[in-house]
Amino acid sequence: MLKNRKDAGEKLALALQKYKIDNALVLAIPRGGTELGYEIAKAFGYDLSLIICRKLPYPYNPESGFGAIAEDGSIFIDQRAAYNLDDQEIEQIIADQSEEIQRRIKTLRNGKPLPSIKGRTVILVDDGIAMGSTMHVAVALCKKQEAKKIIIAVPVAGASAIAKFSPLVDELVVLESPYNFHAVAQVYEDWYDVSDEEVLEILSRIK
Repeated sequence: MLKNRKDAGEKLALALQKYKIDNALVLAIPRGGTELGYEIAKAFGYDLSLIICRKLPYPYNPESGFGAIAEDGSIFIDQRAAYNLDDQEIEQIIADQSEEIQRRIKTLRNGKPLPSIKGRTVILVDDGIAMGSTMHVAVALCKKQEAKKIIIAVPVAGASAIAKFSPLVDELVVLESPYNFHAVAQVYEDWYDVSDEEVLEILSRIK
């Protein structure tokens, strides 16, 4: 069990010590990945920013989704999961989440663009991977921006996610992969939804 996201970030930083990384950029997926990204960036003196990605939620079950979209417009749709949605519904959901992405860029990143990714090692951080849709579009964005190397660092992921992402990135760092994995929250003692205010407070610690 991980105590909380701070504990998870500290443990990920320890796990990343074996990698020889120069000029790294930590990109945390908010809101849940922010504190983990901060702990990694602090441990090594790496640059930290937020990469804004949004799950594409079902209209009748917003906790679940059928894909994701990144701030550059990269989209991943699981066709099997989206089989009962028509094109108009999907287009509306994409439009709604694109609007939320712009709100988050303005609120959480003060409207600033992402730092330059080209030629850099990027460490993509989240508090865990369940379906993996948001991480999928985060990887796609980094590839389009010509990252030199992409490392995914998460405290927990299921076996299927590990198999999916291992060939897509240069390194995949996962602390825990429970046999009966069904939700990221199951490996945390203290789990809660992170607010915009907490994200901003974490980012304010950067000197």
